Amino acid sequence: MNNKMLKNYAINLAVVILIFTGLMGMMATGMLNKYHQGIIIFILINVILASSLNLVTGFLGQLTLGHAGFMAVGAYASALFSVALKGQMPNLLLLIISLIIGGIAASIVGIVIGIPALRLRGDYLAIITLGFGEVIRVVINNIKITGGAQGLTGIPRIASFQSAFWIAALVILVLYRLTHSKQGRAILSIREDEVAAEAVGVRTTYYKVLGFAIAAGFAGVGGGLYAHYIAFLDPNTFGFMRSVEILVIVVLGGMGSLTGTIVAATVLTILPEALRGFSDFRMLLYSFMLIVMMLFRPQGLFGTGEFSWQTLYDRTKLVHSALRKREKRGGIDGSTGSK
Repeated sequence: MNNKMLKNYAINLAVVILIFTGLMGMMATGMLNKYHQGIIIFILINVILASSLNLVTGFLGQLTLGHAGFMAVGAYASALFSVALKGQMPNLLLLIISLIIGGIAASIVGIVIGIPALRLRGDYLAIITLGFGEVIRVVINNIKITGGAQGLTGIPRIASFQSAFWIAALVILVLYRLTHSKQGRAILSIREDEVAAEAVGVRTTYYKVLGFAIAAGFAGVGGGLYAHYIAFLDPNTFGFMRSVEILVIVVLGGMGSLTGTIVAATVLTILPEALRGFSDFRMLLYSFMLIVMMLFRPQGLFGTGEFSWQTLYDRTKLVHSALRKREKRGGIDGSTGSK
């Protein structure tokens, strides 16, 4: 890791700490009440879910429509663990272990589904993942241990803004490092041209299943956070429309951009709440704004690019330098012309 990369990481870490400190300060002073805190936590959960889906859809180039199923597996696995051990260990430790269990359970299901599903491509893959997602929901709906259609209650509400914030930051960091690693370059090569990637020795099936499993695992972590914040799980929450909502965030932000995912998750979580005053037309306005976005910016807000503070600083410095040179040139030309 060179000095420039270390500098970028240091700047990003400082910005993340500054955002966290600012939000904590606003919560402490009452500028952000419980309602606002809940919206922020939902934003962070959506960031985890959408960024994990972006690994498959944006970076790997495989369209899937069953991501809510992996969220459900992680939510129920982590919730059942925490219900069984509630009060027997500190809340933070219980949350961490339950999220790890939820992530592992979702990854295992992701591997089981991914091995046969990823042999297909395009629309066929989307259809089969949609089917698997619905199968997961129906199974959960008919098992006694999950509470069936009545839902699962008694989950300890131990997820907070602090835990959600740092878990979301960790997920983004892991995904960023993955996509910029050797394995990430192999995944990107599959997106660009799977046949060419396989011809040069990339193990396409292995990397497709790997990406699918990692994405499913992080979706399970997001589901676990959701379970421990809401403290109640309803199987119908994890239906087809939930998968579509996550996919919309990915498409709006840019397929292949983690920065875009963060921005889109923030906008699309706040927007429905901001439009509650127009209750009769809220979803109509919401849908219209998405259509306009897709018409005029089909590649999403960021496309496949990432925002960088260092790049912004370098470009600002370059523009400032160019303006200074122009001013000097104008001054010389002006003095010459006066003579």
